[in-house]
Amino acid sequence: MYKIPSMISICKELWPYNRSITGNGTRKSLSIIKKYTKVLKIKNFKTGEKCFDWKIPKEWNVKDAYIVTPEKKKICKFKENNLHLVGYSEKVNKYISLKDLKKRLHSNKKLTKAIPYLTSYYKKYWGFCISQIEKKKLKKGKYRVFIDSTFKQGKLNYGECLIKGRVKKEIFFSTYICHPSMANNELSGPVVMIHLINYLLARDNFYSYRFIFIPETIGSISYLNKNIKNLRKKMLMGFNVTCVGDDKSFSFLPSKYKNSPGDNIIKKLLGKNKKFKEFAWNNRGSDERQYCSPGIDLPVSSLMKTKYEEYDEYHTSEDKIGKTVTSKGLKETLIVYKKIIKLIEKTTYPVAKFPCEPFLTKYNLYETLSGKEKTNNKSKEFLNFLTWCDGKNSLEDIGNLAKISKTKTLNLFNILRKKDLIKIN
Repeated sequence: MYKIPSMISICKELWPYNRSITGNGTRKSLSIIKKYTKVLKIKNFKTGEKCFDWKIPKEWNVKDAYIVTPEKKKICKFKENNLHLVGYSEKVNKYISLKDLKKRLHSNKKLTKAIPYLTSYYKKYWGFCISQIEKKKLKKGKYRVFIDSTFKQGKLNYGECLIKGRVKKEIFFSTYICHPSMANNELSGPVVMIHLINYLLARDNFYSYRFIFIPETIGSISYLNKNIKNLRKKMLMGFNVTCVGDDKSFSFLPSKYKNSPGDNIIKKLLGKNKKFKEFAWNNRGSDERQYCSPGIDLPVSSLMKTKYEEYDEYHTSEDKIGKTVTSKGLKETLIVYKKIIKLIEKTTYPVAKFPCEPFLTKYNLYETLSGKEKTNNKSKEFLNFLTWCDGKNSLEDIGNLAKISKTKTLNLFNILRKKDLIKIN
């Protein structure tokens, strides 16, 4: 079988490209991901397309960008580090004073050596990013600012693959591909998912597994706009995979109501880990915002290493391979996600076949003569079991919720299944 490169090697291969919500850098990145995930299909939405309350912006591409100082020195060179250019900057070629340039020059006062990451997707703008140290060195005079960028009606590209299992119910994985050269906030998610896809392709899976590589926010909104009916019908649980490459402790952001099957799986697997940190829904910030939003309400959780916005290097040039992202960190995350998959695969999620309570008398599971003194505890146990059979609770969850022993839970499950009153999700 073909052996794919290490996760850190794929990070390094993807590193140079100017990924954004649209454009050549994103397409090139998807072609590399497809090289290591043969089942991936590269798809697209057209720019200008309306998606709920949003509209996909024009496709943006950059040939070059830089600033020339009064001393004729080139600085903020896009080809040297693509973070120097504010994302979606418009075309410009003119001379400008230092005073006016500083209005368009962005730095990070806390990390003085870092180049910050900024974008302006939905309002015309141009700007550059520079370290605070370099910014302070600039002298008065005329500066030439040059940006060779284009906007056109084009495509928002994304990648998707479905690994079919023995049932149609799906486990959903999502990561984003829209940030330029940053390691943990961008590349860690895609490279972990590449290895997860190959892991699943080598297994005989009970559940089906869907993976998407999308631009953050507008990508997930566009995807939901087209696929929400199918996702509601088929998704058992989902995971937003981001910031999974550092070698610190795991972080967990549950779905909005903290009760999805994925939430329960993660808590069961990592709940005893004292260093495991759980965040409240109000601290959300990635695509879980869309997946769990009103009117969508999908069961999507986020299991991360250090959560986005919680590490100093976030959204700066200091988010580097070997610094924020390590081989050790990536491997730890991959191991945990494999354990999650193994736990999902051996977990049963019963679903009642009928709306409302079934007519248990017909199946010899309920007394024909009813009344206060004729209460049948066995019948109540069947009803208590069935009331939790909504496809969201595992067999173990149902036993706990119905306050039934493990042995009795399994016995009730077997009887109801034999009577064809429940199915497995």
